[in-house]
Amino acid sequence: MLTIGDAFPQFKMQATVSNDLNNAFIDVDNNTYQGKWLLVFFYPKDFTFVCPTEIKGFADLNDEFQDRDCQILAGSVDSEFVHLAWRKSHADLSELPFPMLADIKRELSSDLGVLDKNDGVSMRATFLVDPQGIIRHVSVTDMNVGRNPQEVLRILDALQTDELCPCNWNNGQDTLKVA
Repeated sequence: MLTIGDAFPQFKMQATVSNDLNNAFIDVDNNTYQGKWLLVFFYPKDFTFVCPTEIKGFADLNDEFQDRDCQILAGSVDSEFVHLAWRKSHADLSELPFPMLADIKRELSSDLGVLDKNDGVSMRATFLVDPQGIIRHVSVTDMNVGRNPQEVLRILDALQTDELCPCNWNNGQDTLKVA
């Protein structure tokens, strides 16, 4: 699995961004959000149970991530058409403010090392990538356990300080100073 300090892999794939079939899909690659932080989170499958709770959780914080110049990208091995069908059928996903990447060839999940060997789906993995394309945070949880989007936002805040941040540090609190 790629980790802290590694370059985020090159990728290009379709993403679902709307429920209107006329403009539902766009191509997304490494340059689409150039100069921004990226929060790229993978989940196992569309039309499941834990996944929509996480996706909604990140969507609820989208404005806060945007305020920090961070673009959210959700991804799974489902196709852009399956993403569209899920968005249309699930009230919490209908108006998602960020793209859903369709890693149908499993290339990005494989390059990142987060493709589950037994099930052939993306693990529940989270990556924070700085504007230079370097991975600054990675976390992976069990397929049955959802993430805490507020904690990912807290980690982004800490990373963006470029300071030493103690345990449970929150934005606005003092950072550590080396004597």
